[in-house]
Amino acid sequence: MKTLKQLLRLYEGGGIFTAIDTETTGLMNKTDKIIEIGAVKFCKDGVIDKFSTLINPQMPIPYASTKVNGITNQMVCDCPTFFEIHHDFLDFIKDTVLVAHNANFDIGFINAELSRINKGELKKPNVPAVDTLKNSRKIYTEFTKFNLQFLANEFNISVENAHRALDDARVCMELFQHNLAYLKNNI
Repeated sequence: MKTLKQLLRLYEGGGIFTAIDTETTGLMNKTDKIIEIGAVKFCKDGVIDKFSTLINPQMPIPYASTKVNGITNQMVCDCPTFFEIHHDFLDFIKDTVLVAHNANFDIGFINAELSRINKGELKKPNVPAVDTLKNSRKIYTEFTKFNLQFLANEFNISVENAHRALDDARVCMELFQHNLAYLKNNI
């Protein structure tokens, strides 16, 4: 994994990153499924492109999950399956550095879905992804909370639709950029 200083150099040198987020039917990637993927491709000059899709998990979405993200069974019943979108998603993130808040969760779910359809898991250079949760814990030692919405509030990052994948990916991108700016100003 690259250090924060290496990431800063890569970012300032024109590297391309993709912030990702998933919404799921639960917390266990072995039994639960992805119901939404959001991704924002960006570089130092701004957003390059966005990817967002609801996914039919081919299983009922538990009420507890719907309560968190607002995604219902009705919303996904006519949506594509992970198998149907995986090529588009993999093409979207190709040759970029992945960024996620609690990266092990999102990457774990994506890899579990890829495994279910007999496709290879995400590997370097994409994985391991830059984890804004881990980096924020290293940088902001005075905080006691590190969830995405708390950090967004602390840094005046607009949250338009919390716990929806595309907005959470955008917030993650902005947090990543904030972390790099903090690092640059405090080296």
